[in-house]
Amino acid sequence: MSERLPTPLTPEQAHQLIQDDPQALLVDIRSTMEFLFVGHPSGAVHVPWIDEPDWTVNPQFLTEIRKRLLGGAVCTTEDACAPVVLICRSGKRSLEAGKALLEAGLPHVFHVDEGFEGELDEQHHRSTRGGWRFRGLPWEQC
Repeated sequence: MSERLPTPLTPEQAHQLIQDDPQALLVDIRSTMEFLFVGHPSGAVHVPWIDEPDWTVNPQFLTEIRKRLLGGAVCTTEDACAPVVLICRSGKRSLEAGKALLEAGLPHVFHVDEGFEGELDEQHHRSTRGGWRFRGLPWEQC
């Protein structure tokens, strides 16, 4: 049996999905410091996949996501589950976190393949080639 992967979306596709489906949940899974100081998509909830100080996978990740979906109800049918859209810095952590959600039984899991900041350019800068912010989508910072 092959491993299930979250559906990749461009930043624009993710933004459109969030606009079209009021139940869709946009989750920024970056560290607390990234979420607060680098910025995040407007309206995103924050549930870190890996966070300081230990930089290990958050053992409460699935629980936190379920709490935000219908008050913690377990999805019993595909139609009863809201879409979950994950975003990280460049799409790598969201891919891994999405696999974990699919393995746990959540059926509608997506990830922003360019992330919030995109990949590094030749000068080792982000937000110059791709990502939510580069694409001009709504974002904020604390």
